[in-house]
Amino acid sequence: MNKQKVLEQCNAYTKNTLMETLDISYVDVGDDFLVAKMPVTPKVHQPDGVLHGGAMVALAESVGSAACFVFLDTENFMIRGLEISANHVRSLSEGDVFATAKFIHKGRTTQVWDIKLTDSEDRLISAVKLTTIALPKAK
Repeated sequence: MNKQKVLEQCNAYTKNTLMETLDISYVDVGDDFLVAKMPVTPKVHQPDGVLHGGAMVALAESVGSAACFVFLDTENFMIRGLEISANHVRSLSEGDVFATAKFIHKGRTTQVWDIKLTDSEDRLISAVKLTTIALPKAK
């Protein structure tokens, strides 16, 4: 795997999407993980000045979906999200939030992702589980 090429491809796909709107970028990849980063600014705050839970879920689903592109056969299959659940355990009002996606289950049809959102000091902000499905592309 060419790490730089994978990150460039993931970041290229964010143009004119929600990921670009939220300033999400892909910053690290390995044999079994993908990491994305989102700056915590007033653009992603709730009215009381802390990171919005919906923005956290959007970050988590974005990194999970991008990880599907990296680790699954997207030439022959389209990947869709089935379910996402998040437990927000800490608030954050500034800095960056990082999301790391790793497989819990990598089946032929369904996949389950563990996505941890952390701050710059590696403190857990949110624990997310994403379930995806691989559907054959029409030929």
